[in-house]
Amino acid sequence: MKDSTRQVEVREYRFEDDGSIPNNPTLPLLIYPRALPEGGQDPSRCKELLAQNGWGGAWVGGVFSYHHYHSTSHEVLCVVGGEARITFGGPGGETAEVAAGDVVVIPAGVGHCNEGSSRGFSVVGAYPRGQENYDLRTGEEGERPGVLENIRGVPLPETDPLTGEEGPLLRRWDP
Repeated sequence: MKDSTRQVEVREYRFEDDGSIPNNPTLPLLIYPRALPEGGQDPSRCKELLAQNGWGGAWVGGVFSYHHYHSTSHEVLCVVGGEARITFGGPGGETAEVAAGDVVVIPAGVGHCNEGSSRGFSVVGAYPRGQENYDLRTGEEGERPGVLENIRGVPLPETDPLTGEEGPLLRRWDP
């Protein structure tokens, strides 16, 4: 299923700290439309692909319907069923429509919230190697400054979740 020669379209979004959701000061959120390779919408095959490319702690489920973020890890969401409207960057951020086959790479600190989804909406989520112990933050008072320090300290992934050592993530997140 791995094919690192495929060209993958990438949409890039940057978000400022909104005072509640910190977002990420240096790394953009990336959306790869229709990027899952053939067979990749099968959850077990998708988990296998992510694991091959160094992304672990995989799970299958949805996206919470409240604004939240992770300060100790980056996250990938591979849409394996249905479609949804997800707001990224906090309540004043950008709402994107995602559908089966789309992949979203969320930098540590970037908020996300499911604003509505079709029946059968499902994602496979995972984290870069070594970042599987993610936290769940909601922008509540008292989270700072600890989360800001956490976000600054999250290492860059060694690989792109879909294409491994070559891919859009490594080019777009190159310091």
